Amino acid sequence: MNDDMVSARLDLQTRLGHIFTDPRPFEDALTHASTGKDVNYERLEFLGDRVLGLAMAHLLYTTFPDEPEGGLAQRFAALVSGETLAGIAREIGVPDCIDVSAAEKSAGGTERDHILADVMEALIGAMYLDGGFAPAEALVRKLWAGRLHTLKQPPREPKTALQEWAQARGLDLPVYDIIEKTGPDHAPEFLIEVRIDGYSPVRARAGSRRLAEKEAARLCLEQVEHDR
Repeated sequence: MNDDMVSARLDLQTRLGHIFTDPRPFEDALTHASTGKDVNYERLEFLGDRVLGLAMAHLLYTTFPDEPEGGLAQRFAALVSGETLAGIAREIGVPDCIDVSAAEKSAGGTERDHILADVMEALIGAMYLDGGFAPAEALVRKLWAGRLHTLKQPPREPKTALQEWAQARGLDLPVYDIIEKTGPDHAPEFLIEVRIDGYSPVRARAGSRRLAEKEAARLCLEQVEHDR
């Protein structure tokens, strides 16, 4: 690890508001599978996803006391999305701290949304292991504070919105197909096509099938609404 990364990781702990008693979870959370090391962020990402989910659910429950369950669920989905997680990771300097192979780095791996989102969840999992739920929840409250009230109304998830658009016009439900899957197992990319009768197919590419379907739905919505 070079001096620049050591410095960046020290700065990251300051931004997280948590100095790790045991540095191993923190280091593992910033280690990509391409390095070939025995431990990487994948298990911590699994844990952090669950910690983030509980912390966010509690935060939304207390912040929007009059919001019905459906609205809370929509806000939740937007706030824990890969796009949101990647944006927060960039804001606190995570890309400069991720240990990846030379090949992955040259391919732009430390700037890919799905990697940044996974690492962000892994960091939350690492904080939970090192300090318990309280510091992890405090981190979520701090880093997401500026995003809680940016939406006047609960956001619509693109796939749900596209389905509702089609149903309102008596059309069959959108159909999603995998056109192509490329890349190594630890960093795949999916090309997804969505089709609605009477409209041109729309394709989108992302680091997971779910994200690619979501992006394809968003682009399709833009297209059909523009063609109205």
